Amino acid sequence: MADAAPQRLGREEALALIENMGSRIRNMGGARLKGADLAGADLSNANLKRADLAGADLSNANLTGANLKDANLSNANLSNADLKSANLTRANLSNADLSNAYLRGANLTNANLAGADLTNTNLKGAVGLH
Repeated sequence: MADAAPQRLGREEALALIENMGSRIRNMGGARLKGADLAGADLSNANLKRADLAGADLSNANLTGANLKDANLSNANLSNADLKSANLTRANLSNADLSNAYLRGANLTNANLAGADLTNTNLKGAVGLH
């Protein structure tokens, strides 16, 4: 019998999972969250190193101090997200929506921002921008 294809979590299920996991959610390195609806989620100080968040909805999410080093955030919606002091070293943010996002003090060293929407994005104190 073939294994069933993994099901995507809906918004309510994903947010309930985050709430139920409490502090354990902080260590999600390498997680596969492609296309996940995490709008408004509190992922502050989470370890999302090498996570696949391509096409995910992280609008209005709290990612303050999150480790997103080497994460794939291509085509993700990060509009109005709080990424203060987040580590985005080598993150793939190509074609991501970062409009009105707060990236004050974020580390964007070698991040791929090709095609990203940076309209009204606060980049004050961000490092690694050329």
